[in-house]
Amino acid sequence: MSRELIIYCDESSKDGEYYSNFYGGALVKSADQQIVIDTLNETKKSLNLHGEVKWSKITAPYVEKYISLLTVFFDLIEQDTVKIRVMFTQNAYEPRHITKEQREQSYYLLYYQFIKHAFGVAFFNTREPTRLRIIFDKLPENNAETDRFKTYIAGLTQTSLFKQGNIIVNPSDISDVDSRKHVILQCADIILGSMDFRLNNKHKIMPKGSNVRGNRTIAKEKVYQYINKRIRQIYPNFNIGITTSIRQNKANRWCDPYRHWNFRASQSTYNPERTKKKK
Repeated sequence: MSRELIIYCDESSKDGEYYSNFYGGALVKSADQQIVIDTLNETKKSLNLHGEVKWSKITAPYVEKYISLLTVFFDLIEQDTVKIRVMFTQNAYEPRHITKEQREQSYYLLYYQFIKHAFGVAFFNTREPTRLRIIFDKLPENNAETDRFKTYIAGLTQTSLFKQGNIIVNPSDISDVDSRKHVILQCADIILGSMDFRLNNKHKIMPKGSNVRGNRTIAKEKVYQYINKRIRQIYPNFNIGITTSIRQNKANRWCDPYRHWNFRASQSTYNPERTKKKK
């Protein structure tokens, strides 16, 4: 099968003050994968970033280095060589009729929805079969649970949406890896972390007993501001807290280089007490 897509998946904050369950991913075509990896690794090397880069490691001395790396990454996104998707839930929308089992399995259930819908892979090319490879950042250590999850993800092949899109997910094409060895995952982590940071007002946090923000918080805000600037070069007036519009064309779920998805359960209740304005 000559047509192949690869999705690198990561997840962040499960329980945020205003937004929770952050899932992110970067998609590349297999023909572009090595070019993207080499480009990003060469950029890291030129910046003397020899270890893993990730959102949690940003400090004041590294702000410009991270921005330089993100400059290259967003150039690849603008060229549509890399596609980025971010999914999250808003705490103000409380799901109804959720069973105890569904709550316990929410990590896996939400990942399933993310893979199925976020990238719009079913709109890629319906005329020819397309192989989809999925690379997760390290999954929880429960091997039996992880194996069931991978089987669950492979079952997407049998869904009507993937059948219509001619998308094939083989169990052998689903893996979890150490992000320290995968630069695309590292860059996706930075973007995902920045959205959790801003949507949950972490840019306003001050150390206990202080009336000014810490240096690390200020450094992270600078990196977030650069990310937001680059997103708005693609989509002017982009709102990070809402689902990106498909603009009356479902195929834009695939076509757009960058999208957000504010996921809501099909049956949910809006609770204004859990909004930023109320707090």
